[in-house]
Amino acid sequence: MATYVLVHGGGHGGWCYQPVARLLRAAGHEVYAPTLTGLGERAHLVGPHVDLDLHIQDVVALLHHENLRDVILVGHSYGGMVITGIADRAADRVGRLVYLDAANPVNGQSLVDVAGPIIQATRPTGKVVDGVELVLIPFPEAGAFYGVTDPGDLAWMDERLTPHPWRCFEQPLALTNETALWAIPQYHIVCTSTLATRDPELMGKARAAGRLWDIDTGHDLMITEPRAVADALQEVATV
Repeated sequence: MATYVLVHGGGHGGWCYQPVARLLRAAGHEVYAPTLTGLGERAHLVGPHVDLDLHIQDVVALLHHENLRDVILVGHSYGGMVITGIADRAADRVGRLVYLDAANPVNGQSLVDVAGPIIQATRPTGKVVDGVELVLIPFPEAGAFYGVTDPGDLAWMDERLTPHPWRCFEQPLALTNETALWAIPQYHIVCTSTLATRDPELMGKARAAGRLWDIDTGHDLMITEPRAVADALQEVATV
């Protein structure tokens, strides 16, 4: 059985993986879905110190504290920035990287660099609280942005989405162990209906290597198509 660590994207929390985690655990796998500092049930910890680097530290600490190894590390959206940094710092604990409709950065890039106008478009939704710039796409616009249409799913998300510190999106990723990082096998699960930007050359190589799955849904695929995501993640463990 495999060990999965599922890292959420902007404004979300570990809660967004509940449907996928339930399916993976039912199949006998070990699953961790941490919530990054300042988000979800940890929103009370938000402050000027919360940035991409801290979010990387959050999950690296989890890997060490739980003594996890050969992990299948999954990142959704902004979580792609985070898992790349985690694998750079803890390459000996990561067996596979899975980019779930996610940013796939290189050294020195921020999410703003990778996602460009898409992430910049969220900035006008923001506000400054205690000196921290926070962004949160309001409903009903959030439904269209995340590709979620089911009224029950939308209500569930509306209760749980939290503002995200903009600083996380602007901070460049600093890599120091790239040889080990890029030696880790990478897989991509992408949505056919999404605002996410992708590198065509990277996607072509992943498809040719049998390391790319397409799911016909919107950006928040772990909510709209949990069975398809869980099935793909279990295939990753065997490829």
